[in-house]
Amino acid sequence: MEYKGIICAMITPLDENQDINPQATRELIDYLIGKGVYGLFILGTNGECHVLTDDEKVEFAKIVIEHTNNRVPVFVGTGGNSTREVINLSKRMEEIGASALSVITPYFVAPTQQELVAHYKAVASSVKLPILMYNMPGKTGINIEPESVRELAKVKNIIGIKDSGGKLENMKAYLEVTKGEDFGVFSGSDSLILDILKVGGQGAVAATANFLAEIDVAIYNNFIKGDLEAAQKAQDSIEELRRILKFGTIPSVIKQTVTLNGINVGPARLPATQPTGEKLEEIKRVVEAYKATFNSGLY
Repeated sequence: MEYKGIICAMITPLDENQDINPQATRELIDYLIGKGVYGLFILGTNGECHVLTDDEKVEFAKIVIEHTNNRVPVFVGTGGNSTREVINLSKRMEEIGASALSVITPYFVAPTQQELVAHYKAVASSVKLPILMYNMPGKTGINIEPESVRELAKVKNIIGIKDSGGKLENMKAYLEVTKGEDFGVFSGSDSLILDILKVGGQGAVAATANFLAEIDVAIYNNFIKGDLEAAQKAQDSIEELRRILKFGTIPSVIKQTVTLNGINVGPARLPATQPTGEKLEEIKRVVEAYKATFNSGLY
C-alpha cells in the first residue's frame, strides 16, 4: 500500500465522563473519509496519547480500525519511553489489524542517536507492520538526526517519518539521505504542507484536517494536478485556524472546532480544559467564517 496525501491526525472523541465515545468516533471517521482524507493517524499528540492508558488505546484503535474497514489506512501511535512497552503495545495493535504504526521518539530523558537507532530497530523487528517514525523535538527534547534516518530507512518496514519540528531544512535533509529508498517524508507541521510537497515529500499528517479536511486535501490534490495557485490559496487559508489553536492546551481548541462543526467530540481530557469567555467567542466566530467558506463550494 502506498502512503501519501493528507492523513488526518485524528482527535480522540470523549464523552461527558471523559471516557472514549464510540459513536462520535464513528461519526468523525465517516466525516473525514467523506472529505477525502488519505488516511487516519490516531493516538498521536492531538489524539491525547499522553493521557490514555494502553488498554484505552487498544479499545479506541479497535473502534477506528473496525469502522474504517480498510477504506483508508489507519496509522496507530504506539510510541513511549520504554522499548519493551512500545514493542508490547505495537504487537497488540498488529493483532487487531492496524495498517501501520506511528512511533514517536522516547522523551523526558532523551536517548542518544545510537540508542534511538537501536530503539527503532528493536520495535521494527518485533512486528511485520510498516512503521512511520515520529519526530517532534519541541516536545520530546530530541531530534532524529538525518544520519540516523539514513540508517533506519534501510530497515524494510520503516517506511517513513512524520516531522513536526517545523523546520523545512530538516525535512529536506531527510529526503536527501533517503534517496533511492522506499521511504516517505511527511510534514507534521500544517503550515508546511505545500512546502514539503514542493521538495518531494509524500504529504502531511495534519491536525487541522479534523475541521478543515477539505481545505487540507485541496492543498494536496491541487498540487498533484499542477495548480500551484489553488494549492497556495488553500494553504494560506488554514492560517486563521492555526492562529486560534494557540487559545488553549492541545487539543482543546481543535476539539472545540469539531464540536461546533456538528460532531460532539467532547472536551480534552484533564488537566487540559476547554476555552471559555472571549477566547470561545472568537473560536465560534472563526468556525462560522470557515463554514461559510465550505458552503461556498470553493474547496
